[in-house]
This record gives sequence, structure tokens and C-alpha cells, in this order.
Amino acid sequence: MKFAFTVTALLLAGCAGFPEQPPAPVKTALVARPNAPTTADELVAYIARLRALDEATLSLETTRQREFARLTPSELARLKLALALAAAPQGDESDVLALVDPLARPGGSKDADVNAMASFLQGMVIERRRLKESASAAGAKAREDRKAWESQKQRADTLQERNAQLQQKLDALTDLEKSLSSRKTTGN
Repeated sequence: MKFAFTVTALLLAGCAGFPEQPPAPVKTALVARPNAPTTADELVAYIARLRALDEATLSLETTRQREFARLTPSELARLKLALALAAAPQGDESDVLALVDPLARPGGSKDADVNAMASFLQGMVIERRRLKESASAAGAKAREDRKAWESQKQRADTLQERNAQLQQKLDALTDLEKSLSSRKTTGN
């Protein structure tokens, strides 16, 4: 037992002689954020602001952005106008596409954030247009089906009425035949 204790003590004493190594530095990828917001930050903040607006205020914002884009023609102003138009319920997809198509093309904008948002908005508006066209076609089909159903129902009602009239005539003829038969039998 003394031997094990002595060996352990010697090992510990020997380890104490090695210099302690500092822990390896942890490498972190910290991104230095400039004080000024990026275009992406500005666009996200603008979208959040648009989402909070009611329909009337959104219409005013669209008018304000249209005027701003006319006075200060920049890619960012055009994109903000396109975002306002896309958020407005009465916004026209053609207007939005006219604003974002040049920005969404490869090399259409020098700012990658503007290009990315324009491409996203372009895809969203094209999909919304497709859905509207699909809903319109489905509505037209439903109206046609409704007209066909009403026409079939009207024909069925007419046939049923005609059938009732014919049944009445048949019953009258049957009654007439019975009355004539009973006269012949009583008359013989």
C-alpha cells in the first residue's frame, strides 16, 4: 500500500514540473456590423412597416412612394414602391413587375440585397398572378356549371310538369273508358 501511495506521489510531483499549457484559443467568426443599416435591413424594416398599415394608410404610402421614386429615381426607391404596390390589395401585378423586372435580372442591380429582394418579389407576384388567373378560371367554370345545373333542373321541372299533365289525361281517359264500359254492361 505504501508502495502505491509513493508511486502516486512521485507521479504527481513529476507532473507538477511540466509547464501548464494555456487552452487553445477558440476561434469565433464574429461579423463586424457596420453602424449604418444595410439595404436588406432597410427593406425588412420597410416591409414590417407596410404590414402594420391599414388599407387607407397603405394607399397613402403607395402614393408617397410613387412620388418619391419619381423625384429620386434609385433602385431602392423603385423597390420600395414595388413592395408598397405588392402589399396593397388593389395593387396591379403588372406595375410591380415593371418595377422589379429590370432589378431582378442577373446584373440588373449592383446591390445584391436589392437584386435578391427584387427576384423574390418578382416570383411572388408572378405566383399571385397565376393564382388569380386560376381562381378566375375556376369561378368561370363554377358559373358555367351552375347555369348548366339550372338548365337541367328547369328541363326536369318541365318534364315533370308534362308528365303530371299526361298522367291527368291518362286518368281522365281511364275514367271515361270505365264509364263507357259500365254503360255497355248496363245497356245490354
